[in-house]
Amino acid sequence: MVERIRPALAWFDQAEVKLCQALNRIRRRPLLGDLFRFVSRISDGMFWYGLLALFPILYGWAGVWATVHTGIMALVGVAVYKMLKHLATRERPYITHDSIDLAGAPLDRYSFPSGHTMHAVSFTILLAYHFPGWLLPLAAFGILVALSRVVLGLHYPTDVIAGGVVGGVLATASLGVMVLVDRVLFPVLP
Repeated sequence: MVERIRPALAWFDQAEVKLCQALNRIRRRPLLGDLFRFVSRISDGMFWYGLLALFPILYGWAGVWATVHTGIMALVGVAVYKMLKHLATRERPYITHDSIDLAGAPLDRYSFPSGHTMHAVSFTILLAYHFPGWLLPLAAFGILVALSRVVLGLHYPTDVIAGGVVGGVLATASLGVMVLVDRVLFPVLP
């Protein structure tokens, strides 16, 4: 399987380079470049940790449960992310293409999939499940996170798409498990 992944990613590297270059030029615009650097930096964890700490204060035990649920999925996400990075070993765009400038600090060497995007999508789905009123602001932030990763030269669009898909699958699967466990522990009485 790994032998099939790397040639496919190399093909995508070449197919995506023009889009990467175009998006990477956005970093030169003072306000936009600063915005994307800021979003990328706080999505390293600071934004999510702060939000998860805030939810128990705002919502009591419901907030505690949402924080625990999201925290468990964060740990699962990190394990999946590291495994996929290890399998794919796709170099970041700024490493492969001299025409793409690095405008933010990478957390590790490889680019596939985008862990920032994976967590943004996963957390958005989980937190919006628990608190639907948070869907729009979290989705907007998640879109900025995904864009920032390409604009800063850290990821290809397919890294971001794959991260989003993996995050969506993990969150949806965890919600399915949660519903199943709830039905087993608290069956509907006749």
